[in-house]
Order: sequence, then C-alpha cells, then structure tokens
Amino acid sequence: MRLLSKATDYTEKGNRMSGIDIKPDAQGKVRDLYDLGDSLLLVATDRISAFDYILEDEIPYKGQVLTQISRFWFELLDGVVENHLISCDVKDLPEQFAPYADYLAGRFMLVKKADMFPTECIVRGYLAGSGLKEYEKEGTVCGIELPEGLVNSSKLPSPIFTPSTKAEIGDHDENISFQRCAEIIGEENATKLRDLSIKVYETARDHAEKQGIIIADTKFEFGILDGEIILADEVLTPDSSRFWPGDEYEPGRDQPSFDKQFVRDWLNANWDRTGNPPRLPQEIIDKTSEKYIQAYEKITGKPFEPVR
Repeated sequence: MRLLSKATDYTEKGNRMSGIDIKPDAQGKVRDLYDLGDSLLLVATDRISAFDYILEDEIPYKGQVLTQISRFWFELLDGVVENHLISCDVKDLPEQFAPYADYLAGRFMLVKKADMFPTECIVRGYLAGSGLKEYEKEGTVCGIELPEGLVNSSKLPSPIFTPSTKAEIGDHDENISFQRCAEIIGEENATKLRDLSIKVYETARDHAEKQGIIIADTKFEFGILDGEIILADEVLTPDSSRFWPGDEYEPGRDQPSFDKQFVRDWLNANWDRTGNPPRLPQEIIDKTSEKYIQAYEKITGKPFEPVR
C-alpha cells in the first residue's frame, strides 16, 4: 500500500505547525498543546524527529497511531495507575476546535492538567542504546552495576529505573542517577516514581509479550493531581519506547524495531549531520508509516483503521 503524506505550513524556525489555524500554547517535536484553562488538548501531528531535528517530511497516520496506542494503554493500565485522559471523542472538543474536527479525529487527547515532575522516568528491561554504550565502558547503566558478560540487547536480570532530565527542543535529555532524581523531586517522590514506573512497565511488558512484542525500554512522565501521582503525556508508543518483534529477537546484535529506525538508518547513510537534514524518499516514508501501523496492530490485536 502506498501512503501519501500531506503538505503543511511551517513556522519561521522551521518547526511544522498543525493542521489548525489556532496557535498552540506549546509545541514539542511532534505534538502541539493547547491550554483550555482547566484541561489541555494534546494533538499528535504526523511530524517526525530524528537526531534532534524536526524533519520536513511527515509520516502518514503517525499521529493517529501514537494517540490510539496511548489510549489503548491507558485503558489496559486502569487499576494499575491513574491517568490524565478525559476523552478522545470529537463530540467533546471545545467549540473553537469544532471546525477542525476532521483533522483532529483520532489524533487528539483531552486531558486533565497535572503538576508535572521535571524528570522523565525511563525503565530498561534490555541492554540497548545509551545504556549499552555505558555498560561496554563501565559495566554500569546510569551508575547501576550490572552482571558481567551481557551483550547488545541482553535481557536484564530485572528492569531498572534510569531517570533523566527533560531537555528543551534541540537539546539532549541527560541521564541522571536515582540519587540526583531524589535531589530534584525529593526522596519520597523519587521512590514512588521508581516503583510505579517499574510496575507499569512490567504490566505492559507482560501484555506485549503475549502479542509477540518485546518492550526493551520505555519512558514515562508523571504528574500530581489532587495529591495523587498520575500517568500523563503519551505512554508506551513507538516514539517513547523500543518495541522489538519477539520472533526475531537474538541477543548480540541490534534488533529490528517498530519505530523510526528506517528514518535513522537512511539519514545515517545519506547525511553527514551538517546543515539541515535532507528530504526523505517516499519509500522510507511509506516503510516508516507501515512500521508504526504494525506496532498498533501487534499491541492491540486489532486492525488499524485510519480516521478520515
């Protein structure tokens, strides 16, 4: 199936705007946020980022996939942790957004406002990425000592909590120790976030394994609402997690993944990291879109039906 991307506008800084004529109150690499007073409207666009750049080309259906996966996990995790989701129904859109219902359908979440923690809660169940690099040099991941003899993509004896700071667009998140996390948000909060993050990860991991997916690692964000810690932002999507096909898993090498790896690999082969990234070939756009859709279908066990 050949998927067609759609043209959109750009800001002066080159960041892609949404398909809405209302200026976002805040804009991330791939999502737009609108402050509604007592709630927020989170819109997942089809933008894609790589190596801290927002690329010029979009990935068809990406925003819908990310939103629908998050929605699935929020429902599955009900009873494990409270979350910020209010509605994904266009009937609940505020009046000023009603004219954009066709664009927003399937890609937005109306959510509760929470006092967000200034740290990202990363849980690693397998050795990959920056964790692998540190382990090969130091035998540790974020200062946590691990057994000798682990290799690329090894399953860890048990999941580990490795928080990071939140970086602005264009900057890198910084891995921090649990002790540093406790200094930033307090020992009690850090302990609660660690325990809750691992509990959420293990619940999601067990479900995903039944669906033939390995969740190698993932990133959570939490906030406080009415004195309770709640799960917020997106959750367990290909943008915030490493998903590997279980039937192709083989320790000792990089694993195929359900995310933007096609984009990263093509850029590594065709761009020297100077200047702005080049335009993506249609084949790479299509393959990446298909990978996101496959992730949704594998995790949920349902066919992806685009909202048009």
